[in-house]
Amino acid sequence: MNDSTFIFSFEKNFDFDGVLVWIQTYWTLSFVYVFIYLLLIYLGQRWMQLRDAFELRTALALWSLSLAVFSIFGTCRFLPQIMTEVHQHGFEFTMCDSSSFKKNLIISFWGWYFAVSKVVELGDTAFIILRKQKLVFLHWYHHVTVLVYTWFAIQELVPSNRWFTLMNLMVHSVMYSYYAFKAMKFKIPRFIAMTITIAQLLQMAGGLYVNWRVYSVLASGRGCGTSMWHIKLAISMYASYLLLFAHFFYNSYLKKPMREKSA
Repeated sequence: MNDSTFIFSFEKNFDFDGVLVWIQTYWTLSFVYVFIYLLLIYLGQRWMQLRDAFELRTALALWSLSLAVFSIFGTCRFLPQIMTEVHQHGFEFTMCDSSSFKKNLIISFWGWYFAVSKVVELGDTAFIILRKQKLVFLHWYHHVTVLVYTWFAIQELVPSNRWFTLMNLMVHSVMYSYYAFKAMKFKIPRFIAMTITIAQLLQMAGGLYVNWRVYSVLASGRGCGTSMWHIKLAISMYASYLLLFAHFFYNSYLKKPMREKSA
């Protein structure tokens, strides 16, 4: 971290070593959270079958706004650190060297709370169920796999994970802001929602690119701070996201609705 970088007291006092020991010991709790999450989805949908949908606009606006603020602040703190590393050491360093997790408290602080936020974001689904909206496979699959992968990657100190963190924070800054304004009944042009989905597609393409670059480094025989099987797993995950988001984009914005047959 550059000596001239301003650091908040809560970042400076972050106990990286203590958090690392905790997550390395308990990262498998992510599977417990996933089990509880899926069970609550099942029970919640059954409970709502004979009930009217809740409106929950104020709660949804506050929920989305809080996640938007977190993502915006995280982006503002995380992005300059990554760009400084790229400028000083090169792109490969940011993909393959995990030393900044210990040396840069801004990266370690926001990386940790980013991982925590993946548990908090499971709450998104509660609003879908309680408002009796359609729960698509992409929604819960994405929440489940991101949570498990993020907790695994952070306890392994996977260097490329900081790129995934940055991209996700950037997209969520816009996405949750959109949800908040929509919940407050602002009239938002359709192209905004389309742009957010395009940003999500670019995020998945970016994830594949970073993993491919790491794979190339490992295949050449050079060390890269992670294992080949982990990169193959991450590539599979990001490829599935890209396909699912592409399918969602096509159905939402490109597919022409079927015209009803004339009587």
